[in-house]
Amino acid sequence: MKKIIVSIIILALPLLAMSKKVEVYQKAEKECLAYNNMKHSTNTNNIRLKKGQEYRVLEHRKGQILTLIKGERIAQRWVDKECFSNKPISKKDKKKSNIKLAKQNLLALSWQNAFCQTHQYKKECKSMKKGDFASSHFVLHGLWPQPRNNLYCNVSKKEIGIDKNKQWNRLKKLDLTLTVREELKKYMTGYSSNLHLHEWVKHGTCYGKDANSYYADAINLLKQVNSSKVQEFFQKNIGKVVKLKDIRKVFDSEFGNGAGEKVAMNCKKGLITELWLYLGSGSSDLKTLFTKGTKSKSRCFKGKIDEVGYN
Repeated sequence: MKKIIVSIIILALPLLAMSKKVEVYQKAEKECLAYNNMKHSTNTNNIRLKKGQEYRVLEHRKGQILTLIKGERIAQRWVDKECFSNKPISKKDKKKSNIKLAKQNLLALSWQNAFCQTHQYKKECKSMKKGDFASSHFVLHGLWPQPRNNLYCNVSKKEIGIDKNKQWNRLKKLDLTLTVREELKKYMTGYSSNLHLHEWVKHGTCYGKDANSYYADAINLLKQVNSSKVQEFFQKNIGKVVKLKDIRKVFDSEFGNGAGEKVAMNCKKGLITELWLYLGSGSSDLKTLFTKGTKSKSRCFKGKIDEVGYN
């Protein structure tokens, strides 16, 4: 009797393995309306499929497909089956395809002195001193493809879990060139805390380029800010309270009219911690990217430019 039970379990194992759900995608053949319900009576924000774009298929029912439209508040939408191609794409196959270059990006720049006031336990903060590059220049936090929920592209659930639990030292190592690695050590001070691994897994995987190109692009944009009057303004006003409107004026004078309104400021405990730059894509020139960016909404309108050291 025991032998029979064991045999049944062994035979069932392949079936159990096959029962795991595989994510399936299909390409839109038409720009069909995407509805909230199967009755097609509601379409919040008048959403349509984009012809040629791949969408994840969640369910087939009565000649309709429930699909996922990322970036929408109501992301699960019903569309007619005829709107899609007949050829499904499995998650495994999708991983092989190239992710399209992000059309909008957010460049997040940190003012490290202020960051370290509330993160004194970080490796990069324990060793920071007056005269260091980061004590008077902006450093890289990240380059984030937009919209903000465009995250973890083709990243395994295991890696996502490790990242969300902030166990960044356990994330897969990146095959970076010596040049990129050395520049990251200088321009991304969080490198010593494995910030570069976190930023790649969460944001860089959705950028549309490999890790070396992703970080080379981000560092290039950071350098353009640090070689501009924006960096001079911050360095000259260390220890003073400044207003966002004045910072935006400097961006306008340096990168063209309208650049300033695409800059947001983050503050904590009265200190300016970061500048967020909303940019387009398709160029390595920051001035050009500003012309393609979107207007920003800032939560902070004035703050102190902190100096190195702890108060």
